[in-house]
Amino acid sequence: MEWRDINRVIFVGAAAGAVWFLHGSAAHGFLDPYIDAIGVACTLIGGFPIFHEAFENVMERRMTMELSMVIAILAALAIREIFTALVITEFVLAAEILEGLTVGRGRKAIQALVDLMPQSAVVRRGSDWKEIAVDQLRQRDEVLARPGTRIPVDGQVVGGHSFVDEASITGEPMAAEKVPGAIVFAGTINQSGALEIRVDKVGRDTSFGKIIEAVERARNSQAPIQRLADRLAGYLVYFALGAAVITFLITHNIRSTISVVIVAGACGIAAGTPLAVLGAIGRAAQSGAIVKGGRHLENLAEIDTVLLDKTGTVTLGTPEVSEVQPATSVLASALIESAAMAEGPSEHPIAKAIVKEAGRMGVSVGLPERFDYIPGRGVTAIAGGDEIVVGNWVHVAGEVPEADSRNEKRETAVYVTRAGVFQGTIYVADVLRAEAAPAIQELKSMKLRTVLLTGDSKTAAEEVGVALGVDEIFAELLPEEKLRYVQKLISAGSKVAMVGDGINDAPALTEATVGVAMGSGTDVARESADVVLIGSDLSKFVQTVRIARHCHAIIMENFVGTLAVDTVGIVLAAFGFLNPVLAALIHVSSEMVFILNSARLLPRRRVGGAAGRRVKVSVDVPRTFPG
Repeated sequence: MEWRDINRVIFVGAAAGAVWFLHGSAAHGFLDPYIDAIGVACTLIGGFPIFHEAFENVMERRMTMELSMVIAILAALAIREIFTALVITEFVLAAEILEGLTVGRGRKAIQALVDLMPQSAVVRRGSDWKEIAVDQLRQRDEVLARPGTRIPVDGQVVGGHSFVDEASITGEPMAAEKVPGAIVFAGTINQSGALEIRVDKVGRDTSFGKIIEAVERARNSQAPIQRLADRLAGYLVYFALGAAVITFLITHNIRSTISVVIVAGACGIAAGTPLAVLGAIGRAAQSGAIVKGGRHLENLAEIDTVLLDKTGTVTLGTPEVSEVQPATSVLASALIESAAMAEGPSEHPIAKAIVKEAGRMGVSVGLPERFDYIPGRGVTAIAGGDEIVVGNWVHVAGEVPEADSRNEKRETAVYVTRAGVFQGTIYVADVLRAEAAPAIQELKSMKLRTVLLTGDSKTAAEEVGVALGVDEIFAELLPEEKLRYVQKLISAGSKVAMVGDGINDAPALTEATVGVAMGSGTDVARESADVVLIGSDLSKFVQTVRIARHCHAIIMENFVGTLAVDTVGIVLAAFGFLNPVLAALIHVSSEMVFILNSARLLPRRRVGGAAGRRVKVSVDVPRTFPG
């Protein structure tokens, strides 16, 4: 909004007041022609933006509400309803200012996101620290995040300890503790201690940068429902003009005819729809989900089936020790020590899970003197003069084991012997994400069908599926079989959302009505998807579906409300119950109601500058860090 717009509204309002006063006080109408001439000039000068926009629409062969308002203003001037013409002009100018303020809030929300990205960073150069522009950083650089400042990059903590406010990325209100090895995101606030961070991504490649891109893309893109809104706005203009012609032919009342043209309006639809889409995508981004355009948001509101990959999507994707079962007279710590020592040099995920469990239990282990790995069986190592064998029963005992009820589950049994003596069994399993089961139940409460698709064994898939409570389970699927299943559902008329994280999910993500990738997944999956979840939290997907449905509901409310107001208004105006001034008031009021209805979706003012928050800072800066 500019002062010129405000001054124009004041000018037209003052002219309308003067015309009304002078007409009332002029003796015998002697001054009426001069007053009317001044009023006409004020209408044309003050309403110039309306006339200019209408002219451009005519040149582009577009029927818009500005054009219908110009027709009404010119008609009022033609029958010497100068005061009416000025009031209509005043209402239209005021409505455009209010609309600009509301839509401008959406633009400010984008700018507020951009402003959260630090422009400089303190980087290690040799033994010194130096402040440089963020765009000069490279991968593997080490940067310093001081207490109370925003983190400039996506990366991994390599030194220091702190708590970081990640609300701008994950939407979580509680600060997350960060220790060496933890992942941090650009745009988040480092609260209490200094952190050394190894750079992974910079600028637009960061998670926060992708949020900004998504919201900016939403502003510039047009969803199918938005194109429908534009067409409907044009149809309403034709309908209003047609109704005006019929009114004049029947009543021969020019004031009623002008009132019909004025009262009908679709500005609330034309402006409210893109505002709702922009607000919804911004709200989703604030909640930790990047929606890559309005079309995908609209599709998300219409889905009826959610397909979920297993590993890395509903499970963590990394095995963990679920139970330690030592043999008689063997301590659990001794069992873990033997297994971890033998598995220490291995890169196998199960080996890493066992070594991690040893660390959790406080068991210190060294490396073996000798290490041999047999794929598909296990490892054999020499440590402290003892031979330690860790693996499946075939590897440990040289024979096929008897049926073990535990093997019917998704757990993997790892057997351990030391110096020929059986030490016990360690069970390792892929762990369900904590939020997965509640998220599935929320999806089902929204009347969505949930299906688990996985390449894992049937027994493993069924246990996970039962724990989650999904409606259907399909196991042992190759990537092309997942793709065919998606194609089958879409051919049957279903609207499908596919949620996955791996390269093998990419074909299905691309084919689905809406492809949703976990933020921790592969680059291929994220690029193939229409929606990317930051933080890999399934509850964010549920929240995004709710936002999409809310957006769709608001747009439909605006559609129905506009049609109702226009229909009733046209009937009342045609029968002479509305004069042009009252018709203009109804037009502008209804328009603002629908625009403000859409504005409810705009992101809340939750993310502000670091200076705008009270941050408890205890300065505990290592001596190697600069002042």
